[in-house]
Parts: sequence; structure tokens; C-alpha cells
Amino acid sequence: MKLLNYIGCFALLLALTVCSFQMKEAVTSSELVLERVLEQIPSARLMDYVQTLAGEKYAGRLTGTIEYRAAARWLAGKFKELGLQPPSRSGDYLVSFPNPYTVIFVGGELAYLYGPSSRPKKRKFIYEKEYYPGSQSADGAITAEVVYVGYGITAPELNYDDYRGVNVRGKIVFVEPGAPVSYEDNPEEWPDWQAYVSPRYKIKMAVAHGARGMLFNRLEINPDIDYVPGFRVAQVGEAVTKVLFARTGRTHQATLQKIKQSRQPQSFRTRKRFRIENFSEHYPRGKGYNVLGLLPGNDPLLAQEYILVGAHLDGVGFCYEVVPGANDNASGIAVLLGIAEALTKSQVKLKRSILFVGWGGTEQGNRGVEYYLSRPIVSLKKTVLYLNLDEVGRGEYLRVRGALDYPYLWKYFDRQRLTPKAVQVSPTNLVDQGWPRRDALFFKKKRIPALDFQVSGRESFIHTPQDKPERLSPEILVQLVKWLSLGLKEAANAESLLPKENN
Repeated sequence: MKLLNYIGCFALLLALTVCSFQMKEAVTSSELVLERVLEQIPSARLMDYVQTLAGEKYAGRLTGTIEYRAAARWLAGKFKELGLQPPSRSGDYLVSFPNPYTVIFVGGELAYLYGPSSRPKKRKFIYEKEYYPGSQSADGAITAEVVYVGYGITAPELNYDDYRGVNVRGKIVFVEPGAPVSYEDNPEEWPDWQAYVSPRYKIKMAVAHGARGMLFNRLEINPDIDYVPGFRVAQVGEAVTKVLFARTGRTHQATLQKIKQSRQPQSFRTRKRFRIENFSEHYPRGKGYNVLGLLPGNDPLLAQEYILVGAHLDGVGFCYEVVPGANDNASGIAVLLGIAEALTKSQVKLKRSILFVGWGGTEQGNRGVEYYLSRPIVSLKKTVLYLNLDEVGRGEYLRVRGALDYPYLWKYFDRQRLTPKAVQVSPTNLVDQGWPRRDALFFKKKRIPALDFQVSGRESFIHTPQDKPERLSPEILVQLVKWLSLGLKEAANAESLLPKENN
């Protein structure tokens, strides 16, 4: 009898050992297949995605336009090719949301008028080098005196009002980006000023005080402002600033410094007349699309938890010429597609489900993300992690916002780190710095952990016609696909994605 018991125990032990060996062998095999598939995703394919999206066909991908809708259908087709499932009840990869938009046409101008008012001379500013037309500017022209109003902020609770003591009714205002304080330099004061930073707020204040136009001191194309009938906007740079401050007895830098140091406005009449002319057409009933594809998990319980991987598909559109949006953000879509390809083609077993999303409306104020979070496709309570890919194709520093906020999640990616030697990884916090706002912030505000990936460090060409595919570093895209695919596999198969104290 004892002998039979020993034989039985030995057989059971042998069976468990074989089973354990087979499980380990299966895991090892799965990892090898994933790594093999990753090696077969060349930079040329990722760059082909970038070149396709940045091409003339999609005209800068401004959400709402025919060209954006075509780009959304292209991405939906890629999701279908990879075997991702449509997660919506309609069985479609596209989810629509309201998105008013404005199209800018060629032919406007920005000019400084001087000399006799009856026959003034005109100093025209140079498109791209010195100014851009406002992407949400109303059609038509305004000629008026420019009033300098600092940061364009009216904040009674802070005893601060840039409009105090100046009359801007019927005039053009010159407005600075940001606020007298910043997150980096004044972290303790920053929360009080944060609400006053966005261009949307600055437009609202200018209109409330009676202004009819704005020169916004940021030389880039920006549709993240609200359209106001009859209100004209131009985005300007140093050349315009020099003209405005000439013969005023002030300098631009000294004026800014005085505002920051004293927390007191330094607004004044420039007594210089400018003309803003834009040709535009506004579409108040525009429609945008988010593009979603689901990779279901295979665990009976954990498959009900979701990891979202997102990148905004849209760009800033056409502004006298196509703005390609290669780095911002065709690069993010390329990496997203690379990850989806790696995980689907390798057929790696994932316990949790992964939802891939191409967002619309990010450049117009994160509209696609906000719409999704108000009407989620999958439960927000079951959404355990969001990864954001935005501007990931050019630079020397890979900033991972949220890595310090969620170290228990960052560890799955940190230990898989495979970035190029030329790129230095910089883990940091995910903080709302007012504007531009990252899509990942909206998940954090919903108490969903988020990691935001952005490569930076070199000269930036985003929101300009120079954001072209040839400026990207293909090896960065390839390495990010490898790194994040391996990290996602680890996170998707972890027993728990909660911090230890919550387990």
C-alpha cells in the first residue's frame, strides 16, 4: 500500500512538473513569437503611415473636414486589417461627436498702417516667418488701433485685471500666451492662475471687453480657440512685437518682466493701427470622429478590465497651405498601429482587453477625448490604464508624464526600456499646465491612471507647415513600438494593476 502511495505521489509530482514546464514553455514561446514579430515591423512601414497621413490627400486632418473623415476611415481600415474588433454597439470603428470648425482660405493679410490716415503706407508682414492667420478667425477685415493688454486676464479674486485703465472697445488687442506665473517657476501660485491660460479664455475676455480683433503672441497655427462672429485673429511673432513697441519708451522683455515681478498689469495704447484680414468659412454643425479598435483579453475576469492606448489622429489643417502634422501627430498614430500589429500578429495571450483609439478634435480643444469620457464605450471604472502617444517622432528626450504619479504602473514599461541611445528617458509628473493640454490629463481628472509619452528637445516645427515626415527619426518609432508592446504585454497580464496598499 505504501509503495502504491509513493508511486501515486511521484506520478502527481511528475504531472505537476510537466504541466509547469509546459506552461513556462508556452510563456517563453509566446514571448519569442512577440519578439520575432516586433523584429519584422520595419521603420519603413511606420514611416509609410506617417507619410500617408501627412500627405496632401488628408490636407492636415482638421477635424470636421472631408479630409479628416477620409483619414478616419483609413485608420478604421487599418484596425480591421489587423483584426481589431469594432467596440461600439453599431459595429462601427467610428464614433461621431459634434465638432464646429473653420476653414481658412488663401488671400488674407496682416499689415501695419502708418503715415497720413487719408493715404496710409502699409508694412505687410510675411506669412509663416512673421505671422499666421487665426485658424478660427471670422471672415473679413478690421483696421484699428492696437492696445497692449499683457496676458489678457481679468481675475478679480487675484486683484489682477489687464483691461483695467484701458479702453479696447472696437480695437485690436495684443495678448501674451500664458500668465504672470508658470507651473515651473511658481508651483505654489500656479493653481490660482491655471484657469486663465488657455487661448479660449483670452478670446472670451477680449470679446467681453468690446475688442474686435486680437494679435496673439505665439507664432504657430492654432485652432484651439472659439469662433466668434466678426472677431478677427492673427498669430504673431517677434517682428510684430518690435513694431508695436517701437517709439513707445518701453521694451517688450522689460514690460513682461515687470508684470511678472509686480503682479501688476502694464497695459497701454500703442497708438499704432493694424489691419487684420482673413478669408474663412465657419461650419457650426461640423462632425468629428474617434476611431476605436478592440483587442479582447482572454481571461474570464480580467478581460473585463481595459487598457486604452490613444493618439490623436487630427492635425491643424490647411492654413494658406497644408500643415502636414507629421510629428504632431502622425508619429503617434504610426506607433499605435505598430503596437497593434505586434500584439495581434503574434497572437500573444493577454488577460486584459486593450482598446486602441485615434482621437479627433484634440487640436481644437481635446473635444474627442472629452466626448468619449462623457459617453464611454467601455466602463471607466474598468479602465485601469491609459497610454497617450503625442509627438513621438523627433527629439532627444522622451518625457513620460505620469511615471512619477503611477510608479506601480510605470515599472512594467521601465524594465522593458529599449529606447535608442540618443533618446534620454525623463520620467515626470502629469500636471495640467493650462495649455496646450494633453489628452492624458482628461483621464487623470477622471481618476484613471495615465502615462503620456512625448519626445522633445530639438527645434520644434509643430503647428507649422514645416512639420514634415523627413524631419522625423524612424528609429525612435521602431524602438517605441518594441518597448511599449513588451510593456503592454506585462501590464495586461499582471495579477493586479493597483498599488500594493490597495491589493
